[in-house]
Parts: sequence; C-alpha cells; structure tokens
Amino acid sequence: MKQYLFTSESVTEGHPDKLCDLISDTILDKCLEQDENSRVAVETFASNDRITIAGQLTTNAKIEPEKIAREVLKNIGYKGKGIDIDNENCIIDVNITKQSADIAQGVDIGGAGDQGIMFGFASNETEEYMPFAIELAHKLSKRLTEVRKEGILPYLGPDGKTQVTVEYEDEKVKRIETILISNQHDEEVSLDIVKEGIINEVIKKVVDPKYLDEKTKYYINPTGRFVIRRTFK
Repeated sequence: MKQYLFTSESVTEGHPDKLCDLISDTILDKCLEQDENSRVAVETFASNDRITIAGQLTTNAKIEPEKIAREVLKNIGYKGKGIDIDNENCIIDVNITKQSADIAQGVDIGGAGDQGIMFGFASNETEEYMPFAIELAHKLSKRLTEVRKEGILPYLGPDGKTQVTVEYEDEKVKRIETILISNQHDEEVSLDIVKEGIINEVIKKVVDPKYLDEKTKYYINPTGRFVIRRTFK
C-alpha cells in the first residue's frame, strides 16, 4: 500500500502576483477586442504603492494602460485611502514600446517569435480534469473573494492564499491532511472571529466532508495577524 502527501496552493485576486497578472491580462484583452492580430508582451510589477507596467506592444488598438490598471485595482477592492494601495492616488509608471523588429520578423511570416512550447496533462481526479489539491485550493480562493465582495465576511481584505495537503493511498485521494488559509483582515477584527468566519463560510461551504476527519489540521492566519500587506507596504 503506497501512501504519500501532496500539497498545492492558490491565491486570491488581491494577492500581488494575481493583481499584476490581472492588469497585464486586461491590457491583452482590451487590445484583442479592437485588434485580433495584436501582439502583446506586457508585464506588471507592484511595490510600495506603485504599479509599473512595461513590455512590448504591436497593435492598432487604442488603450490607456494607466486607466486600465486603476480600474482593475478598484474592481478588486483596492480603493480609498488606508487600504495598502489606493487606486486613485498610487503611482503608475508605464513603459511600453513597440515589439522588437528582430522578433517581429519571425512573427510576420507566421512563426511564433521567441515563444517556447508549453505542455501539460489532464487528471481524472476532478470534474475539471485538474489534480484534486490544486482544484480545491482554487475553489477556496474563489470563495474567499465571494464572501468578501458579497459582504458575508466584510472584514476580509483582498489579499489571501490557500493551501491544501492531500493524503493519497494507492495513487487515489484518501483524505485531506491539512487546509491552510491566510487572508488579510481589518485591524480591529480578532483572530477568533476571522477563524470562525473562514471555517464556517469558506471551508465548510467548499470542501466535501467525506475528505475530512478528526486528524485533519486547519491553519487559519497561522502567524496570528494579517493586517499589513506583504508587498505593497
């Protein structure tokens, strides 16, 4: 009988990594909406109340990267002073140039420029054909955003992370060993309230109880406090 543990993690839309991805992806979407032949190689970096957008762009689309970034920040929940990064007043640097002529000449004739080849595989562990641990981590992250935006747990902040450790037996999911959730919260809200809310409104709403037992471990904001953001300030 072969047994082992496997861990995957996910982050919410307000996590700095996801925020940056969403700004870059939104710029891509806006370009493709106007020009399906757009070539977009744009990256975003966030730190200390500043957003930097840089890269190369070849398109006939008319876009405003700064406006797009501020709208993304607002939609996520970073609006108003006193919440790590303010969508209206934060500094946004834009450094986007036209695509390199050397790369363009490889794309103009139908090639893939300097792009690599990516590959992956499907898993039958879930209906979504994703491995069980990462699919569950994604669902927990999605639920964190839902309870915040719907006012179910209004004291939660945009930044959060989930981690799920699964025990396998003979290559099949047996049980969940550990669920770890860290989420930013209002300073005046106690850790006990945060724990109770996340367990009842996030974990219990998402996880099938058949995978949980008396040995399953729950770590909710295990450092004891998550008020100050890791990256922005």
